Amino acid sequence: MSSGLLALLDDVVAIAKVAATSIDDVAAQAAKTSTKAAGIVIDDAAVTPGYAIGFTPDRELPIIGKIAWGSLKNKLLFLLPAALVLSAFLPWLIAPLLMAGGLFLCFEGYEKVHDWFAGSEKTATETVKEIALSSKDLEDAKVAGAIRTDLILSAEIMAISLSTVTHMSFWMQAAVLIFVGLIVTVAVYGTVALIVKADDIGLHLSKSRLPHRRAIGRALVSGMPRFLEILSVVGTLAMLWVGGGIMVHGLAGMGFPALEHGIHAVAVAVGGIVPFVGAVVTWLVEASAFGAIGAILGAIVAPLAGRFLQH
Repeated sequence: MSSGLLALLDDVVAIAKVAATSIDDVAAQAAKTSTKAAGIVIDDAAVTPGYAIGFTPDRELPIIGKIAWGSLKNKLLFLLPAALVLSAFLPWLIAPLLMAGGLFLCFEGYEKVHDWFAGSEKTATETVKEIALSSKDLEDAKVAGAIRTDLILSAEIMAISLSTVTHMSFWMQAAVLIFVGLIVTVAVYGTVALIVKADDIGLHLSKSRLPHRRAIGRALVSGMPRFLEILSVVGTLAMLWVGGGIMVHGLAGMGFPALEHGIHAVAVAVGGIVPFVGAVVTWLVEASAFGAIGAILGAIVAPLAGRFLQH
């Protein structure tokens, strides 16, 4: 009896060890896949604060909360099942879909860069429509628009994540994708909430009796508009870098590795010239090349996308 109980306990311990190892594997793989999708995560964090600008301070966090909830539903209710079905029945379709998403990122990034130089202002019709809406209707419209944008970015994040775990079992894939979805959503919208409320925090600190707190508060209030501008630029560059990189790696996976190898060889050669920070320079050269390719592809696709969107 006792030996049977001990054997059962041994089995329980063994199962617990396996479960613990699986959790560690899921966490490690989720961290790896989240890193691969870092560029899109940056862009997501850069785009979202704009949807809460223009509302009263008491509505900013509720708006971010609604967008975050919509983002989580996008990932777990729609994109996760679709990704698992693709992995199980149409794994060959993952790479083409990933490249299609990469091409869309190139287009979006190019459009933003084009707007910087050409200027982009709201039309009179758009302004009248916004004025005509009540504050609740405007809030609902902004949230809906943010969730639609998030769906595209989340789809790319999930596709990148899925492409790194195709060798795993069905349940491990599901666990990793769920973990990635949760990590990315909390990281992005937690950061967005801090960014959106930073000026309010600064205003509160600027009224403090302590000089150093007042200085920090004034710096936050005066610096946040500039920070948001920089964040927007970083997000756009990240979009071009990720989109271009996806296209280059996708071509290599389809049997055309010359471009990928050429960029890597040039980046390594340039990095080797610079002592101490060679690895950073190598990365910068590769990222710049991917970004340039992304901008070129975006410029090529833009006229076609413009015609499609008009119809």
